Formats: sequence, structure tokens, C-alpha cells
Amino acid sequence: MIISKNKGFQSLFCLFLLFIISLNTLAAKQITIMLYGDSLMAGYGLNQNENLSSALTAKFNLKETAVLIINASISGNTTSNGLARLDWSLGESPNIVILCLGANDMLRGIDPKYIKENLNTMISKINESGSKVILAGMRSPKSMGGIYQQRFDQMYREIAEEHDLTFMPFLLEGIALEKKFLQNDYKHPNALGIQVMANNLYPYILESMNLL
Repeated sequence: MIISKNKGFQSLFCLFLLFIISLNTLAAKQITIMLYGDSLMAGYGLNQNENLSSALTAKFNLKETAVLIINASISGNTTSNGLARLDWSLGESPNIVILCLGANDMLRGIDPKYIKENLNTMISKINESGSKVILAGMRSPKSMGGIYQQRFDQMYREIAEEHDLTFMPFLLEGIALEKKFLQNDYKHPNALGIQVMANNLYPYILESMNLL
């Protein structure tokens, strides 16, 4: 009887250890994703439960994937602003950084040469920290002039190729110029537009997760 009890205790103890190890393994597999952009990803004009962070979290919850999404986007940020606060933001130790800055630079007519320099520096810093970068591009309206539009639009693809990045060509794909997906300013996505953005971005995140 004593031997039987001891064996039973040992079996329960082993099961308990396996349970603890499993929990630790799951925790270790949690992937931290940082959204690093401007108002388009920050959720300008939206409730907290309607922004991109919430929409992406919901998608991963459905798949029961252990993902923590940090929204480090700030409305109005230019690439210079983003570069200035990057070291502090990387203190969160993200596995993946979704970078989408440059739209506010473009609206100010800043030379794409300088926008590219800032983005290149940010990407180098992110890579040095051990994080993977997903670069999301933007597009210039025709009102900025044909030459500027061409230089700005091509800039993102050039950067992605130079750094061999996972690249989403246009963050507002299927949203821009579609009134049903935009707020009254016709610039920022509404809650429906955010869902489209999350659906479009999701495959790029999965691609990047497979590279970790």
C-alpha cells in the first residue's frame, strides 16, 4: 500500500510538473507586435475597442494565438518624431514592429530623400534590437505633383527591397476614397475601415511570424 501511494504521488507530481512546463512554454511563445505609426494606426476619432490594435487582437484570439499587440502609434507623427522616440519604444522588446510613417511628412511636402533617410535609420535600429520589421507603405495624392508623387510612392518599395522586409504596399488598400470606410474627414478610417485594414494586414503579420 505504501509503495502504491508513493507511485500515485509521483505520478501526480510528474503531471503537475508537465502542466507547469506547458504553461511556461505557452508563455514563452507569446509574440509581441508593436504598431508604430501615426493617426492611421493610432485610432484617431475611434473608441479604444475600435482601433487597429483591438481589431488585430480579436483576430488572433479567434485563432487562440498568444499575441500581445502594443499600439505605439501617435497621431500627427512624422518620421522625425518616430525616430526621436524609437529607442524608448523598443524598450518594450517587440518581436515584430509594423512601421507605417511618412504620410504626415508628405502632407508637409518634405523631400522623400529625407523621409527615406529617417525610415532607413529606424529600420536599422529595429533590426539591431532583434525585432522583425513589417513596412506598410503610403501613397501621395496627385495634388502633390507628379514628380513628388512618383518619388514618394516608389520610396517604400525601394526601402523594402534594400532591407529585404515583409512589405505591405499600401496601408489604406481598399479604404482610401471609399466613403463607407472613412470618417467624415475622408482621411481616417472608421470602425469598418479598421476591420478592412486588419484583414489586409493579417497575412503579412503571419508571414513575419513564420520568420521568427
